[in-house]
Amino acid sequence: MCGGVRVFERTAAGDPKPGRARRARVDGVGWQRWMPTTQAREVLGWWLVSRIALFVLSVSAPLLFNRGNDYPNVWHAWLQWDVWHLKAVAEFGYNHGEPSGAPLAAFFPGFPLLVRLVSYTGIGYVGAGIVVSAVASAFAGVYLARLAQYEFPELKGIGPNAAMFWYCAPVGVFLAAGYTEALFCAFAFPAWLAARQGRWARAAVFVALASTVRVSGIFLIFALLVEFVTSKKRDWLSLPWLALPAVPVLGFMAYLKQIHGSWFAWQEAQEKGWAREFTWPWISLEHTFQAASKGHFSPDRSDWTWMFRAELVALFVLLLLLVWLFWRRSWGEAAWVAATVGAFCTSFWIYSLTRATLLMWPLWIGLAVLARRRPWIGRLYLAVAIPLAAIWAAGFFTGRWSG
Repeated sequence: MCGGVRVFERTAAGDPKPGRARRARVDGVGWQRWMPTTQAREVLGWWLVSRIALFVLSVSAPLLFNRGNDYPNVWHAWLQWDVWHLKAVAEFGYNHGEPSGAPLAAFFPGFPLLVRLVSYTGIGYVGAGIVVSAVASAFAGVYLARLAQYEFPELKGIGPNAAMFWYCAPVGVFLAAGYTEALFCAFAFPAWLAARQGRWARAAVFVALASTVRVSGIFLIFALLVEFVTSKKRDWLSLPWLALPAVPVLGFMAYLKQIHGSWFAWQEAQEKGWAREFTWPWISLEHTFQAASKGHFSPDRSDWTWMFRAELVALFVLLLLLVWLFWRRSWGEAAWVAATVGAFCTSFWIYSLTRATLLMWPLWIGLAVLARRRPWIGRLYLAVAIPLAAIWAAGFFTGRWSG
């Protein structure tokens, strides 16, 4: 299956038990040996195959599932949900009201700025968003593979498998659409690889870039600090570099203060437009279970019910991941997952957590490790994830809520 055979191979002598103590030391540019060109090509091959699949779905789903009176324009299939808002930021900025029907201060400026720059080529804002996500997802996939191979050097070939599982994620459509996930990962994955290598200045620069893209960058800053404190490779002379990621966050907050009168206008926009006001976790969980129950929404909104059930599954998976990270004493990664899950569990509802799984590099690396040791787990994942990815993409391309 074009490189996929290795996904489920066992080594002849059996794989040694993973552990940080057995990790080979890799310094300078030598770490690139863990990601040979042939493996990078394999990652990009999976990227290309998954992009082709999503393109086929984007031109097919609007026609297959059309129940309206008008013939659907399949080229508008990518203009859904948050793409409207990010397009509005790229086009109008933050001080022109709510042209997309939602408070735009909720969206950080990194992605819209790149979209605006690419749009000058004449392909439009939606096309520019697709291009940015395409390039970013390819770059992020390569670095996810490198990070996986660095963490588990004894499991040869595990890197492309981790990237393949990531591209095949049920919510993989958001790595292709004009959303922020791909660009955030393109900064976060190399940031974490640099941090694991003890290259703190490089890590800080990438985290600073990630912090321009999503509010998740704040949680990544916290995780980087935890990783620095708990790492055997910490260098106290590099500590000042860790203040760098706060600069774009504070700069954005200062800008919003000037035009909206509040340092926390981004949080207030989240509360106004997406019910992100603080809610105790048990109350948030209760609301989510209610939303996932049959009859909570009208029958024509059964897709909402389905999505809230998916959110609960995502929460369960991430809690299992958190247990594994604590067991491995991966304190930095655990801080990243815990902070992200905690933020989602303190809103009125738990939602969009499904999309947030794309940001969780330990999840995809851990899945690749499981698939190497227990091949049937990898096969089961693909058997479930690929149909779900098609359903998710079809739902997105036809305007249904997809998380």
